[in-house]
Amino acid sequence: LTSCHASLHRHRRVWLIFFTLGLGTLLPWNFFMNATNYFTFRLRDTEPGNETFISSNSTEETIQNHYQAVFSNVMTICAMVPLLVFSCLNTILQKRCPQKVRVMGSLGVILVTFMVTAVLVRVDMDPLTFFVITMVKIIIINSSGAVLQSSLFGMASTLPTSYTATIMSGQGLAGTLAAVSMICAIASGSELGEIAFGYFIFACVVILIAIASFVVLPKMVIIGVMAFSVWLAFTVTIGVFPAVTMAVKSTVADGGLWEKFFIPVCCFLTFNLLDFAGRSLSAVCLWPGQDSKLLPALVLIRVAFVPFFMMCNVQPRHSMPVIFHHDACFILLMIVFAFSNGYLTSLCMCYGPKKVDPHEAETAGTIMAFFLSLGLACGAALSCLFRKVI
Repeated sequence: LTSCHASLHRHRRVWLIFFTLGLGTLLPWNFFMNATNYFTFRLRDTEPGNETFISSNSTEETIQNHYQAVFSNVMTICAMVPLLVFSCLNTILQKRCPQKVRVMGSLGVILVTFMVTAVLVRVDMDPLTFFVITMVKIIIINSSGAVLQSSLFGMASTLPTSYTATIMSGQGLAGTLAAVSMICAIASGSELGEIAFGYFIFACVVILIAIASFVVLPKMVIIGVMAFSVWLAFTVTIGVFPAVTMAVKSTVADGGLWEKFFIPVCCFLTFNLLDFAGRSLSAVCLWPGQDSKLLPALVLIRVAFVPFFMMCNVQPRHSMPVIFHHDACFILLMIVFAFSNGYLTSLCMCYGPKKVDPHEAETAGTIMAFFLSLGLACGAALSCLFRKVI
Protein backbone atom coordinates (compact mmCIF):
# COMPACT_ATOMS: atom_id res chain seq x y z
CA LEU A 1 0.00 0.00 0.00
CA THR A 2 2.84 2.37 0.87
CA SER A 3 4.52 1.58 -2.44
CA CYS A 4 1.31 2.33 -4.37
CA HIS A 5 0.87 5.62 -2.50
CA ALA A 6 4.45 6.66 -3.27
CA SER A 7 3.99 5.73 -6.93
CA LEU A 8 0.80 7.81 -7.14
CA HIS A 9 2.56 10.74 -5.46
CA ARG A 10 5.40 10.58 -8.01
CA HIS A 11 2.90 10.38 -10.86
CA ARG A 12 1.13 13.52 -9.67
CA ARG A 13 4.40 15.42 -9.34
CA VAL A 14 5.56 14.44 -12.82
CA TRP A 15 2.10 15.29 -14.20
CA LEU A 16 2.30 18.75 -12.63
CA ILE A 17 5.78 19.33 -14.03
CA PHE A 18 4.78 18.43 -17.58
CA PHE A 19 1.54 20.42 -17.34
CA THR A 20 3.38 23.55 -16.18
CA LEU A 21 6.09 23.18 -18.81
CA GLY A 22 3.43 22.62 -21.47
CA LEU A 23 1.87 25.86 -20.32
CA GLY A 24 5.25 27.54 -20.73
CA THR A 25 5.67 26.46 -24.36
CA LEU A 26 2.71 28.37 -25.81
CA LEU A 27 2.21 31.02 -23.14
CA PRO A 28 4.78 33.47 -24.65
CA TRP A 29 3.17 33.44 -28.09
CA ASN A 30 -0.33 33.76 -26.64
CA PHE A 31 0.70 36.66 -24.42
CA PHE A 32 2.16 38.53 -27.38
CA MET A 33 -0.85 37.72 -29.57
CA ASN A 34 -3.36 38.93 -26.95
CA ALA A 35 -1.39 42.16 -26.56
CA THR A 36 -1.82 43.08 -30.25
CA ASN A 37 -3.89 46.15 -29.31
CA TYR A 38 -1.05 47.41 -27.11
CA PHE A 39 1.56 46.90 -29.83
CA THR A 40 -0.52 48.59 -32.54
CA PHE A 41 -1.23 51.45 -30.14
CA ARG A 42 2.52 51.96 -29.65
CA LEU A 43 2.93 52.10 -33.45
CA ARG A 44 0.48 55.01 -33.82
CA ASP A 45 1.47 58.27 -35.55
CA THR A 46 0.62 60.48 -32.57
CA GLU A 47 2.49 62.44 -29.97
CA PRO A 48 3.91 60.27 -27.15
CA GLY A 49 2.16 60.45 -23.82
CA ASN A 50 -1.38 59.73 -25.04
CA GLU A 51 -2.36 56.89 -22.76
CA THR A 52 -5.87 56.13 -24.02
CA PHE A 53 -6.40 52.41 -24.57
CA ILE A 54 -8.40 51.54 -27.71
CA SER A 55 -9.84 48.05 -27.51
CA SER A 56 -10.34 45.87 -30.56
CA ASN A 57 -14.11 46.36 -30.48
CA SER A 58 -13.93 50.15 -30.31
CA THR A 59 -16.46 51.94 -32.52
CA GLU A 60 -14.11 54.88 -33.11
CA GLU A 61 -12.71 55.21 -36.64
CA THR A 62 -8.93 55.10 -36.64
CA ILE A 63 -6.60 55.50 -39.60
CA GLN A 64 -3.87 52.87 -39.42
CA ASN A 65 -0.36 53.66 -40.55
CA HIS A 66 1.75 51.17 -42.49
CA TYR A 67 3.23 49.48 -39.41
CA GLN A 68 -0.16 49.02 -37.77
CA ALA A 69 -1.69 47.64 -40.97
CA VAL A 70 0.94 44.92 -41.45
CA PHE A 71 1.64 44.18 -37.78
CA SER A 72 -0.55 41.09 -37.39
CA ASN A 73 0.65 39.51 -40.63
CA VAL A 74 4.32 40.13 -39.97
CA MET A 75 3.92 38.99 -36.36
CA THR A 76 2.45 35.67 -37.52
CA ILE A 77 5.26 35.12 -40.03
CA CYS A 78 7.92 36.01 -37.44
CA ALA A 79 6.32 33.49 -35.10
CA MET A 80 5.66 30.52 -37.35
CA VAL A 81 8.82 30.48 -39.49
CA PRO A 82 11.22 30.29 -36.49
CA LEU A 83 8.91 27.71 -34.92
CA LEU A 84 9.32 25.48 -37.98
CA VAL A 85 13.05 26.09 -38.38
CA PHE A 86 13.98 25.48 -34.75
CA SER A 87 11.72 22.45 -34.46
CA CYS A 88 13.85 20.93 -37.22
CA LEU A 89 17.11 22.17 -35.71
CA ASN A 90 16.21 20.57 -32.39
CA THR A 91 16.91 17.15 -33.93
CA ILE A 92 20.53 18.29 -34.19
CA LEU A 93 20.57 20.06 -30.83
CA GLN A 94 19.32 17.01 -28.94
CA LYS A 95 22.47 15.11 -29.93
CA ARG A 96 24.84 17.89 -28.93
CA CYS A 97 23.08 19.68 -26.10
CA PRO A 98 21.84 18.05 -22.86
CA GLN A 99 18.10 17.98 -22.32
CA LYS A 100 18.27 20.04 -19.14
CA VAL A 101 20.28 22.76 -20.87
CA ARG A 102 17.78 22.94 -23.73
CA VAL A 103 14.78 23.22 -21.42
CA MET A 104 16.34 25.63 -18.94
CA GLY A 105 18.02 27.67 -21.67
CA SER A 106 14.75 28.07 -23.57
CA LEU A 107 12.80 29.10 -20.49
CA GLY A 108 15.58 31.48 -19.47
CA VAL A 109 15.59 33.21 -22.86
CA ILE A 110 11.79 33.52 -22.79
CA LEU A 111 11.92 35.00 -19.28
CA VAL A 112 14.54 37.59 -20.25
CA THR A 113 12.54 38.52 -23.35
CA PHE A 114 9.42 39.15 -21.29
CA MET A 115 11.41 41.19 -18.78
CA VAL A 116 12.77 43.34 -21.61
CA THR A 117 9.24 43.71 -22.99
CA ALA A 118 7.98 44.88 -19.60
CA VAL A 119 10.81 47.41 -19.29
CA LEU A 120 10.21 48.76 -22.81
CA VAL A 121 6.64 49.62 -21.82
CA ARG A 122 8.16 52.60 -20.01
CA VAL A 123 10.44 53.58 -22.91
CA ASP A 124 9.24 55.91 -25.67
CA MET A 125 10.54 55.17 -29.17
CA ASP A 126 9.60 55.85 -32.76
CA PRO A 127 7.25 53.40 -34.55
CA LEU A 128 9.93 51.84 -36.79
CA THR A 129 12.27 51.06 -33.89
CA PHE A 130 9.44 49.65 -31.80
CA PHE A 131 8.21 47.55 -34.74
CA VAL A 132 11.65 46.03 -35.38
CA ILE A 133 12.35 45.33 -31.70
CA THR A 134 8.93 43.70 -31.25
CA MET A 135 9.44 41.41 -34.24
CA VAL A 136 12.89 40.42 -33.01
CA LYS A 137 11.39 39.53 -29.63
CA ILE A 138 8.67 37.45 -31.30
CA ILE A 139 11.32 35.57 -33.29
CA ILE A 140 13.30 34.92 -30.11
CA ILE A 141 10.41 33.64 -28.00
CA ASN A 142 9.08 31.38 -30.73
CA SER A 143 12.53 29.99 -31.49
CA SER A 144 12.99 29.23 -27.81
CA GLY A 145 9.45 27.89 -27.58
CA ALA A 146 10.13 25.50 -30.46
CA VAL A 147 13.22 24.08 -28.74
CA LEU A 148 11.32 23.80 -25.46
CA GLN A 149 8.32 22.13 -27.08
CA SER A 150 10.39 19.59 -29.03
CA SER A 151 12.46 18.77 -25.95
CA LEU A 152 9.35 18.24 -23.83
CA PHE A 153 7.64 15.95 -26.32
CA GLY A 154 10.88 14.02 -26.69
CA MET A 155 11.08 13.68 -22.92
CA ALA A 156 7.44 12.60 -22.67
CA SER A 157 7.89 9.98 -25.40
CA THR A 158 9.90 7.86 -22.97
CA LEU A 159 7.00 7.89 -20.48
CA PRO A 160 3.38 6.67 -20.63
CA THR A 161 1.19 8.39 -23.23
CA SER A 162 -0.76 10.23 -20.52
CA TYR A 163 2.19 12.62 -20.07
CA THR A 164 2.07 13.69 -23.71
CA ALA A 165 -1.62 14.48 -23.20
CA THR A 166 -0.63 16.45 -20.10
CA ILE A 167 1.69 18.67 -22.15
CA MET A 168 -1.13 19.25 -24.63
CA SER A 169 -3.46 20.21 -21.76
CA GLY A 170 -0.94 22.74 -20.48
CA GLN A 171 -0.62 24.23 -23.95
CA GLY A 172 -4.39 24.47 -24.17
CA LEU A 173 -4.55 26.44 -20.94
CA ALA A 174 -1.90 28.91 -22.15
CA GLY A 175 -4.28 30.69 -24.50
CA THR A 176 -7.04 30.91 -21.92
CA LEU A 177 -4.66 32.23 -19.26
CA ALA A 178 -3.31 34.90 -21.61
CA ALA A 179 -6.81 36.01 -22.63
CA VAL A 180 -8.10 36.13 -19.05
CA SER A 181 -5.00 38.07 -17.96
CA MET A 182 -5.55 40.71 -20.63
CA ILE A 183 -9.28 40.96 -19.82
CA CYS A 184 -8.48 41.46 -16.12
CA ALA A 185 -5.82 44.04 -16.98
CA ILE A 186 -8.23 46.04 -19.15
CA ALA A 187 -11.02 45.71 -16.57
CA SER A 188 -8.75 47.28 -13.95
CA GLY A 189 -9.30 50.62 -15.67
CA SER A 190 -5.64 51.57 -15.39
CA GLU A 191 -3.71 53.56 -17.96
CA LEU A 192 -2.24 51.74 -20.94
CA GLY A 193 1.29 51.78 -19.55
CA GLU A 194 0.17 50.23 -16.26
CA ILE A 195 -1.98 47.62 -18.05
CA ALA A 196 0.85 46.49 -20.33
CA PHE A 197 3.48 46.54 -17.58
CA GLY A 198 1.39 44.43 -15.20
CA TYR A 199 0.40 42.09 -18.03
CA PHE A 200 3.99 41.30 -19.03
CA ILE A 201 5.18 41.09 -15.43
CA PHE A 202 2.51 38.45 -14.82
CA ALA A 203 3.89 36.55 -17.81
CA CYS A 204 7.33 36.68 -16.18
CA VAL A 205 5.87 35.20 -12.99
CA VAL A 206 4.28 32.31 -14.90
CA ILE A 207 7.55 31.54 -16.70
CA LEU A 208 9.36 31.64 -13.35
CA ILE A 209 6.87 29.09 -12.03
CA ALA A 210 7.59 26.89 -15.05
CA ILE A 211 11.33 27.14 -14.36
CA ALA A 212 10.76 26.36 -10.70
CA SER A 213 8.63 23.34 -11.58
CA PHE A 214 11.42 21.90 -13.70
CA VAL A 215 14.15 22.57 -11.12
CA VAL A 216 12.37 22.30 -7.80
CA LEU A 217 9.46 19.89 -8.07
CA PRO A 218 11.51 16.79 -8.95
CA LYS A 219 13.29 17.20 -5.62
CA MET A 220 10.13 17.88 -3.61
CA VAL A 221 9.41 14.26 -2.75
CA ILE A 222 8.85 14.79 0.96
CA ILE A 223 9.20 18.47 1.80
CA GLY A 224 6.18 19.65 -0.20
CA VAL A 225 3.99 20.20 2.87
CA MET A 226 6.69 22.17 4.69
CA ALA A 227 7.44 24.26 1.60
CA PHE A 228 3.75 25.03 1.15
CA SER A 229 3.43 25.90 4.84
CA VAL A 230 6.32 28.36 4.68
CA TRP A 231 4.88 29.94 1.55
CA LEU A 232 1.40 30.30 3.06
CA ALA A 233 2.65 31.61 6.39
CA PHE A 234 4.69 34.41 4.84
CA THR A 235 2.00 35.19 2.27
CA VAL A 236 -0.47 35.80 5.10
CA THR A 237 2.03 37.76 7.19
CA ILE A 238 3.22 40.13 4.47
CA GLY A 239 -0.30 40.36 3.08
CA VAL A 240 -1.49 42.28 6.15
CA PHE A 241 1.71 43.49 7.82
CA PRO A 242 2.44 46.33 7.48
CA ALA A 243 0.07 47.43 4.69
CA VAL A 244 -3.12 46.79 6.69
CA THR A 245 -1.96 46.81 10.30
CA MET A 246 -0.21 50.19 10.13
CA ALA A 247 -3.48 51.78 8.94
CA VAL A 248 -5.33 50.82 12.14
CA LYS A 249 -6.38 53.86 14.18
CA SER A 250 -6.81 53.91 17.94
CA THR A 251 -10.39 54.21 19.16
CA VAL A 252 -9.35 54.89 22.75
CA ALA A 253 -6.86 57.71 22.33
CA ASP A 254 -8.11 61.23 21.91
CA GLY A 255 -4.84 62.84 21.01
CA GLY A 256 -1.87 62.65 23.35
CA LEU A 257 0.93 60.11 23.66
CA TRP A 258 -1.20 56.97 23.19
CA GLU A 259 -2.29 58.07 19.74
CA LYS A 260 1.24 59.16 18.88
CA PHE A 261 2.84 55.86 19.89
CA PHE A 262 -0.05 53.50 19.07
CA ILE A 263 1.25 52.17 15.75
CA PRO A 264 5.00 52.28 16.58
CA VAL A 265 4.41 50.32 19.80
CA CYS A 266 1.31 48.19 19.22
CA CYS A 267 2.06 47.35 15.62
CA PHE A 268 5.79 47.41 14.86
CA LEU A 269 7.39 46.86 18.27
CA THR A 270 4.84 44.22 19.28
CA PHE A 271 5.24 42.32 16.02
CA ASN A 272 9.02 42.30 16.11
CA LEU A 273 9.25 41.34 19.78
CA LEU A 274 6.72 38.50 19.52
CA ASP A 275 8.12 37.30 16.21
CA PHE A 276 11.56 37.16 17.84
CA ALA A 277 10.08 35.27 20.81
CA GLY A 278 8.44 32.73 18.50
CA ARG A 279 11.62 32.14 16.52
CA SER A 280 13.65 31.80 19.72
CA LEU A 281 11.21 29.30 21.25
CA SER A 282 11.61 27.02 18.23
CA ALA A 283 15.24 26.53 19.22
CA VAL A 284 14.21 24.70 22.42
CA CYS A 285 10.68 23.47 21.67
CA LEU A 286 9.92 21.44 18.55
CA TRP A 287 6.17 20.94 18.83
CA PRO A 288 4.26 19.85 16.77
CA GLY A 289 6.59 17.21 15.36
CA GLN A 290 7.82 17.15 11.79
CA ASP A 291 5.34 14.44 10.77
CA SER A 292 2.37 15.95 12.57
CA LYS A 293 -0.60 17.19 10.55
CA LEU A 294 -1.19 19.81 13.22
CA LEU A 295 1.65 22.04 11.99
CA PRO A 296 0.25 22.67 8.48
CA ALA A 297 -3.21 22.93 10.04
CA LEU A 298 -2.03 25.73 12.34
CA VAL A 299 -0.45 27.51 9.39
CA LEU A 300 -3.73 27.21 7.51
CA ILE A 301 -5.68 28.61 10.46
CA ARG A 302 -3.50 31.76 10.31
CA VAL A 303 -5.34 32.73 7.12
CA ALA A 304 -8.11 33.93 9.46
CA PHE A 305 -5.85 36.83 10.48
CA VAL A 306 -6.48 38.44 7.09
CA PRO A 307 -10.21 39.16 7.64
CA PHE A 308 -9.63 39.75 11.37
CA PHE A 309 -7.20 42.61 10.78
CA MET A 310 -9.36 43.97 7.97
CA MET A 311 -12.24 44.21 10.46
CA CYS A 312 -10.17 46.26 12.90
CA ASN A 313 -10.42 50.05 12.80
CA VAL A 314 -8.44 50.43 9.57
CA GLN A 315 -8.83 53.92 8.15
CA PRO A 316 -9.75 55.05 5.60
CA ARG A 317 -12.22 52.30 4.70
CA HIS A 318 -14.98 52.10 2.13
CA SER A 319 -16.99 48.89 2.37
CA MET A 320 -16.15 46.49 5.21
CA PRO A 321 -17.61 47.13 8.67
CA VAL A 322 -15.48 47.57 11.78
CA ILE A 323 -16.06 44.59 14.08
CA PHE A 324 -13.07 44.87 16.43
CA HIS A 325 -13.40 48.46 17.64
CA HIS A 326 -11.33 48.38 20.80
CA ASP A 327 -7.56 48.80 20.74
CA ALA A 328 -7.19 45.72 22.94
CA CYS A 329 -8.61 43.51 20.17
CA PHE A 330 -6.01 44.74 17.73
CA ILE A 331 -3.18 44.31 20.24
CA LEU A 332 -4.26 40.76 21.11
CA LEU A 333 -4.50 39.84 17.43
CA MET A 334 -1.06 41.29 16.81
CA ILE A 335 0.47 39.29 19.68
CA VAL A 336 -0.89 35.95 18.44
CA PHE A 337 -0.21 36.86 14.81
CA ALA A 338 3.43 37.79 15.39
CA PHE A 339 4.26 34.90 17.73
CA SER A 340 2.67 32.32 15.44
CA ASN A 341 4.55 33.72 12.48
CA GLY A 342 7.92 33.41 14.17
CA TYR A 343 7.28 30.01 15.74
CA LEU A 344 5.53 28.19 12.90
CA THR A 345 7.77 29.44 10.09
CA SER A 346 10.86 28.52 12.11
CA LEU A 347 9.54 25.00 12.66
CA CYS A 348 8.81 24.57 8.95
CA MET A 349 12.26 25.83 7.97
CA CYS A 350 13.86 23.47 10.50
CA TYR A 351 11.82 20.41 9.52
CA GLY A 352 12.12 20.73 5.74
CA PRO A 353 15.79 19.70 5.37
CA LYS A 354 15.42 17.06 8.10
CA LYS A 355 12.82 15.14 6.10
CA VAL A 356 15.30 14.17 3.37
CA ASP A 357 18.56 12.22 3.30
CA PRO A 358 21.61 14.09 4.64
CA HIS A 359 23.18 14.49 1.19
CA GLU A 360 19.98 16.20 -0.04
CA ALA A 361 19.60 18.50 2.97
CA GLU A 362 21.35 21.45 1.31
CA THR A 363 19.10 21.22 -1.74
CA ALA A 364 16.04 20.96 0.50
CA GLY A 365 17.16 24.06 2.39
CA THR A 366 17.51 25.96 -0.88
CA ILE A 367 14.01 24.90 -1.91
CA MET A 368 12.61 26.04 1.43
CA ALA A 369 14.33 29.41 1.03
CA PHE A 370 12.80 29.74 -2.44
CA PHE A 371 9.29 29.18 -1.08
CA LEU A 372 9.98 31.63 1.73
CA SER A 373 10.88 34.29 -0.85
CA LEU A 374 7.88 33.32 -2.96
CA GLY A 375 5.64 33.80 0.06
CA LEU A 376 7.08 37.26 0.67
CA ALA A 377 6.48 38.22 -2.96
CA CYS A 378 2.92 36.85 -3.02
CA GLY A 379 2.13 38.58 0.27
CA ALA A 380 3.39 41.90 -1.05
CA ALA A 381 1.22 41.54 -4.15
CA LEU A 382 -1.87 40.58 -2.14
CA SER A 383 -1.39 43.42 0.35
CA CYS A 384 -2.52 45.91 -2.31
CA LEU A 385 -5.69 43.90 -2.88
CA PHE A 386 -6.43 43.51 0.83
CA ARG A 387 -6.05 47.24 1.39
CA LYS A 388 -8.40 48.12 -1.47
CA VAL A 389 -11.08 45.66 -0.33
CA ILE A 390 -11.46 47.32 3.07
